[in-house]
Amino acid sequence: MTKKRILFIDRDGTLIKEPPDDYQVDSMEKLDFYPGVFKGLIPIADKLDFELVMVTNQDGLGTDSFPEDQFRPIQQKMLNTFASEGIRFTAIHIDRSFPEDHSLSRKPGIEMLKGYMNEGYDLENSYVIGDRITDVQLAKNLGARAIFIDSGEKQTDIEKEGLQDVCALITESWWEIFEFLMSTERRAEIKRTTKETDIYVMVDLNGTGKSEINTGLGFFDHMLTQIAKHAGIDLIITVNGDLHVDEHHTIEDTALALGEAIKNALGDKRGIERYGFALPMDDCMAQVLIDFGGRPWLVWETEFKREKVGEMPTEMFMHFFKSFSDTAMANLNIKAEGPNEHHKIEAIFKAFARAIKMAIKRDIFNFELPSTKGVL
Repeated sequence: MTKKRILFIDRDGTLIKEPPDDYQVDSMEKLDFYPGVFKGLIPIADKLDFELVMVTNQDGLGTDSFPEDQFRPIQQKMLNTFASEGIRFTAIHIDRSFPEDHSLSRKPGIEMLKGYMNEGYDLENSYVIGDRITDVQLAKNLGARAIFIDSGEKQTDIEKEGLQDVCALITESWWEIFEFLMSTERRAEIKRTTKETDIYVMVDLNGTGKSEINTGLGFFDHMLTQIAKHAGIDLIITVNGDLHVDEHHTIEDTALALGEAIKNALGDKRGIERYGFALPMDDCMAQVLIDFGGRPWLVWETEFKREKVGEMPTEMFMHFFKSFSDTAMANLNIKAEGPNEHHKIEAIFKAFARAIKMAIKRDIFNFELPSTKGVL
């Protein structure tokens, strides 16, 4: 069962502006939407799989200080306006207490949100969006993370409360919130353990080319580093393999884990370019064509005259790409020529990385599945 992710969203100061005098939106004249909220929330509601849940403290709601009939019409007008743009909240939680009441349901208390603390919800990958420190504290108490709507002026308050690790993003822009949430979709981890290898792979398709590679094979590490650098993805690969036997299982199983990680990070593949590259390297030329179309296949047109490059048997190069193709569910067509074996295989890995970079590129303004079949 897929666990549900939640955006717990504060109301005043986050969805609508909060009056600076009495902090109460108790008349239609005071209803003013937060700048850019529709620009960011519309694609969040349309393109991402978060449930939207409103969580708000309304001091003394229902008492003489804040009568119910002053609140309800404004609340309904706000909800109707959001709904007209396709933005709907699956639940609305309102705490009516005063701060001095020290209610357990008042943010950052979680009493009224206990229904989300079960196996059906993925709180670790959920967020609280709000403009107060209590919203960040709420995220911590829920085991979620916070998106803090602020100019950065309250950064010292975040640090004083020791909440830096809880804050995933500090911004005043709802569009930046959308871009951030969009980018978090493209990360995956794979742990693969057999009697022959123990492998960990982390891939972030929205990375910057950083890598930490340790397979026990120097030349193989060098080639995997090329993938991260030239594809512009972040990559962590650690392998403990049976190198006392030979290199076969380490190389094959790393390819299987890497292919699966990239497939998982691509998700439903909406908006990706799908296809992607040829490049020269000194005296050699390599062409790598890729299609993340959901069907594994490898065409390999290159030969090597040396038995090994570094510690890596040249017969394993084709096997690496075949294994990657199998778990990534991708077509690969690889061709290379040239007299220098080191340059030739390095050109292949660099072209492979560039092909990945082209194919995984995502257009958030054209968020369609790149297939006439309707499925990849």
